[in-house]
Parts: sequence; structure tokens; C-alpha cells
Amino acid sequence: MARNILVVEDDRNISDLIRMYMEKEGFEVRSVYDGGKAIEEFEKQAPDLVLLDIMLPVMDGWAVCRKIRETSKVPIIMLTAKGEVNDRITGLEMGADDYIVKPFEMKELMARINAVLRRSEIPDDTKKKLVFDKLIINLDSYELIVDGKKVDTPPKELELLYHLASTPNRVYTRNQLLDEVWGFDYFGDSRTVDVHIKRLREKVENVSDQWALKTVWGVGYKFEVK
Repeated sequence: MARNILVVEDDRNISDLIRMYMEKEGFEVRSVYDGGKAIEEFEKQAPDLVLLDIMLPVMDGWAVCRKIRETSKVPIIMLTAKGEVNDRITGLEMGADDYIVKPFEMKELMARINAVLRRSEIPDDTKKKLVFDKLIINLDSYELIVDGKKVDTPPKELELLYHLASTPNRVYTRNQLLDEVWGFDYFGDSRTVDVHIKRLREKVENVSDQWALKTVWGVGYKFEVK
């Protein structure tokens, strides 16, 4: 069954080019040209992935991403005309799975889409739940329970925490985490990892004295268990 992609891009030439290329690759594509229509179309039929421009009329991409994340963990790739680090970090902090800077090659876009879709697929028979003192990391339901309370956490943050906690006390470099959590064909930089660790610390720091999310200076990060 063909994957359904929602393309939210106000430049119709770019939108048409993306649609044409993706349909050739076997995807079903729905296109909208402003943020308000994006929410309407998303609620009408949830897509398998959202390709979301930042600069949009009616409602910008940040607002659309935030609205989608209130109810769904569907993969989101942000499109931006700016190469500034802050734009990328904002998208990742809001729960976007990846970003791509315009202008881009269609082959790169397809590589990112396929990588994000692969990472979002977790087999039904896979049980992924880790339990520590006052902490439950559940990848089956994509829930983070901290001191008995559910904490809203973007999918990539949860996957990063799970990856670190699944091998306690092992030190990972930033590049290892990019490879193993984001995928070998991820095109980002190591600051992506730092952003996600910072956000995770805000959620779990000082909850228990039995474990901690630690920085190993000059190397990377580890989930330390005492």
C-alpha cells in the first residue's frame, strides 16, 4: 500500500515538483499551501509523513508542527529556506524528526523521507520498555513516565533516552548517537544530539539518585546507573 505524504508548501512550483517526483517514487501525495489548510487536511486523513515548510501564510510551520504534536507522533520533516542553526533547533525542539534546507536535491529529500519512515516503523511484536527508579521509558506506547507522571516527549527525544538507557553506563559519542538513533543517512550535525540531551535533562534531571543522564566531557553522553 502506497505511503501517504502531506506536503505543506506555499510555493506552488516547489510543491508541484515535490509531488511529481514523489508520485514517480510510488507515494500518494496531498498538497496544501497554507498552515490552516494543513491542519484541516491532517485531521481529515492522517498521513504517514508530513513535509512542512516553515514560512507559510495563515499559520506558520512552527504552529502547525506544535498543533500536530498535540495529538500525533506522525513523522515531520521541516523545510526551511534558512540555513540558520536556530531554525533547525526550534524545529527539533518542537518535535520535528528532521529538517532540510532549501534549495535541496530531490534525491536528498527522498533519502531523508525514507530514513525517517524507516525509523518510525517499530514491529508490533517488539517489546521496548525500560524501568528504573521513578522512570519508565516505553517505546511501545511512546510514553515517558517520570516520578509517576506522564511527560510529553517528542519521539526522537524518547528514542535517544531509550537508546542510552538500554545499555547503562556505556559512553556514546555524538556521532555514534547520530548513526544509531537518527540513522546512518541522517544529514544533520552533532549539535542535534546536544539539543535533545538538553531537553531530556529538563524532564528527568534530579528525579532519582539511582541514575543520571551524564555528559562525558570530550567524548559524549551516557545513562549512568549506580
